[in-house]
Parts: sequence; structure tokens; C-alpha cells
Amino acid sequence: MVDMTQTEPTDFSASARGEDDFDESYPEPAASVELEDAEEELLRAKALRAGLSDYDLDDEDLNLLDSEGGPDERPAPVILPVLAIVGRPNVGKSTLVNRIIGRREAVVEDKPGVTRDRVSYRAEWAGRDFTLVDTGGWEVDVAGMDAKVAEQAEIAIEEADAVIFVVDATVGPTDTDEQVVKLLRRSGKPVVLAANKVDSPTLEAEAAVLWGLGLGEPIGVSALHGRGTGDLLEAAMNVLPRESAHGTARPDGPRRVALVGRPNVGKSSLLNKVAGSSRVVVDETAGTTRDPVDELIELRGIPWLFVDTAGIRRRVHQTKGADFYASLRTQAAIEKSEVAVVLVDSSGPLTEQDVRVIQQVVDAGRALVIAYNKWDLMDEDRRRYLERSIERDLVQIQWAPRVNLSALTGWHADRLVPALDTALASWETRIPTGKLNSFLGELVSAHPHPVRGGKQPRILFATQVSSRPPRFVIFASGFLEPQYRRYIERKLRETFGFTGTPIEISVRVREKRKR
Repeated sequence: MVDMTQTEPTDFSASARGEDDFDESYPEPAASVELEDAEEELLRAKALRAGLSDYDLDDEDLNLLDSEGGPDERPAPVILPVLAIVGRPNVGKSTLVNRIIGRREAVVEDKPGVTRDRVSYRAEWAGRDFTLVDTGGWEVDVAGMDAKVAEQAEIAIEEADAVIFVVDATVGPTDTDEQVVKLLRRSGKPVVLAANKVDSPTLEAEAAVLWGLGLGEPIGVSALHGRGTGDLLEAAMNVLPRESAHGTARPDGPRRVALVGRPNVGKSSLLNKVAGSSRVVVDETAGTTRDPVDELIELRGIPWLFVDTAGIRRRVHQTKGADFYASLRTQAAIEKSEVAVVLVDSSGPLTEQDVRVIQQVVDAGRALVIAYNKWDLMDEDRRRYLERSIERDLVQIQWAPRVNLSALTGWHADRLVPALDTALASWETRIPTGKLNSFLGELVSAHPHPVRGGKQPRILFATQVSSRPPRFVIFASGFLEPQYRRYIERKLRETFGFTGTPIEISVRVREKRKR
């Protein structure tokens, strides 16, 4: 057997979905006619499948044909108890978060003020699952961005079921720590006191000084080395309720929406607007957001999980420190999402960065919506110019729905949900095997593959192996040229829609068995 597998995810090529003309003077087809057509398509698919027995297929091919893809189910979320980690800046909160969750997820750098928003992570200890919330450093009498960071920490305390208060044992209690204690007492939440940076037994005496804060026994830990974190979590589990008082279980999981784009295009402003509150820190400084921030938002009675991300810069390798790790977290957030909203600043031309962000979403196989921000600031002449410019710049992704809005004022933000619904529906679309092969048969009859080198490859059989995004495998007797594969994709979109989702088409070349 000659194994020649030709795999190429179809890239930005597509055309917009056309609407069929309909003459109301003709009666609608009877249900019996539609049933006959479906049966005919099924018989055709079975005949084509039977014809594959003459070709040399391997075990992987047979497994794929036997399964032909199963349903893609989304797991239902569970509302878990919330454990927040708070403290003044640079005491090691994010380092402790990474130690508890067992991976380097929170952005850490050896300077204060790296974490700015409250960021949630799923964690587990001794068989118990819970949500761990990292916060920015809390300070008293601060202004500007620092005041916004402190406000987010206070909200985290209000929405937590229990709190771990982190103090630097090598410094001892400070005036700011005393203010945090007052804040915690007013909240009425159970608190566990973590004396961080106790890297050796000789430093245990320094942790004992923290008894004076009046929060009970300080548990000496080293977030950097892991020392004492087991004792800390045991104490936290003793006060953390098994059921959260700040959420209710949903019958089905919320759709995950990643807000992505280059720095300072309005991602955080849009999240705050759809959430109806100051959920994340917004500042004129580019790169304000470092960690991906999740927020469960109900729109039109349906829950959505929006994820605000750090701006994607020109080149990841050109960034360093917190910005470098923030870029990696953004890529991970895209891969964990189901649909991405790419924000573009309409006050300027589409940049290379914008195109790179869009390509990241397509390469990740996620549904895509493009949102042009600050559209309300454009006059009519500018809007007409922009429309022509957009058609030119996005000619290869005409399949992506576009929303013109204002993240700051909320103008036309209500158009976001229909676009998300359309993109997700296409992302999960499955075409029955019979209908797919009937479509390809008509397509090849109308426009056969060109003859190259005296040979003309023949499409033997096709199946959709999965959705989310739609992936198709075509068995053929020879290589299909890239132009012809793009032609197949364009016709797939014209016939079946697929608005807002990338499509992947793989071609498996199989030779006829030698008798």
C-alpha cells in the first residue's frame, strides 16, 4: 500500500453565503419527496463506500470510516466553592496560586503590581475541587490604576466563600496588612493566614510574630519552594464550604468567548460593558491586562463565559517578563475558547498585528467574529471608506461575521450575541455523509478536477470526521491541487453556510489494490 496522506487545513479562502432565489408561485416540496431524496443520498453514500473495498486502506482509514465522527458534547460546568487569595503587593500571591494549581498559570515577575485583575483557576486538593481566585495587591489611599486593582481585590473578597490572606513573614505585619485585616473582618468571611517566604525551619519564629494580626495561627509556607502548602490547604479546606454561596449550577455549560486583539483596542472595555460592571481594570496604558479574566455573563437569558485576554503584540519573542508570559496565556485562552471575538480599532487601518491575531484564531480552529470598535466615532464618509477598505483587507475571510460597535458606550453591542450564535452554530454543523457525497458528485460533474500529467484524480468518498470546527476527509485516487480544495471549500460554504467557522479539508490518496 502506498500511503500518501494529503492534509491541508483550508486557510482564509471562502466566499460569502448566497441566498437562493425562491418563487412563491411554486408549491413547497412534499415531505415524501424530501424523504425520497434522503434515501437516495444514503444509497449513493453506501455505494461509494462499498467501492472503497477495491482500494488499499489502512487500519486508521477503516476506523475513521466506521466511526465517521461522533457527537461533540460540551461538559456541563459545576459551580465550585471559591477560595480567594489576597494581600498587599509583592508578597507572593501569584506564586502561591501557581504552587496550588500545580502549573505556571498566573503571570509572575519579581516586581510589585504584575497581577491587576481577579483571575480564577480550577484547583483540587485531597479530592475536593474548588475555584482559586488570584488578585492584585491591595493598598490603601492609592489612585489611578492601583486604586482599580485594589477595588478588584475587594470584590474578590465579597464574592469568595473563604479567603487566604498572604503576608510576607520576612517583613512582618505592616500598616497595609492591618488595613487588610479590617477589610476581612468586615466581610465576615472565614480567613486562613499564610505567612509566606518561610523558606526554612529557622524562619518559623518570624512567622509567629503574625499572631498579632488577630486572625489565628499563621501557617508558615514557602510559595516558591512548596514548603508548608499542604498544611495551608488543609486549613483552607476546613473552613471552605462544600457548596458555593455565590453561584447556581446551569443545566448546560456556558459558551466560552475569548476577547482577543492587539493591545489597547478595547477588549476590557467591551467585557465591562456586556457585564454591566467594572469587572476588569481599564486604563489608557497599553497592556493593562496580563492574565486572562473569566466572567460569567447572562445575555438574553443565556449564560456566556467571556474571557478578557492580554493584547497580542507584534512578536512574542520580542517581549519579555510579564508581557511574554501574558502572550502565552492569551494563546492558551484562545485554544480553550469555543469562539473568539477579534477586536479591531476602526479609527486606523487594519494592521499586520490584526491579521496575525485573526490567523491565530483560525489556526486554533475556533469560531470567529470580528468586531470593529469605535465605529460610532466615524462619520458617514469615513464609514463608506472603511467598508471598502474592510472588503479589501478581509477578502480571504468573508465567512467571518462582522459587528460594528463601541466598547466604551455599548453602541450596537447587542448585535454581538446574534453573531456569536451564528458562528457557533456553523462551528458545530454536521453534514450527513449521504448529502455530502451527493454534493461532491454534483460538484465534480459540473467542474471536474483538471488533468495533470495525463491523469485526472477521482474523488472516491468523503466524510465529515468531526465538528467544532468542521473537518472533512476526502478519499481520492490522486492528489487534489490546492486550488481545487479551495474551490471545494467555497462551494461547501455556498451550499451549507459555515458562517463564522474555519473549515479543514484533508485528502487521503489511496491506490487501487493490485490483484
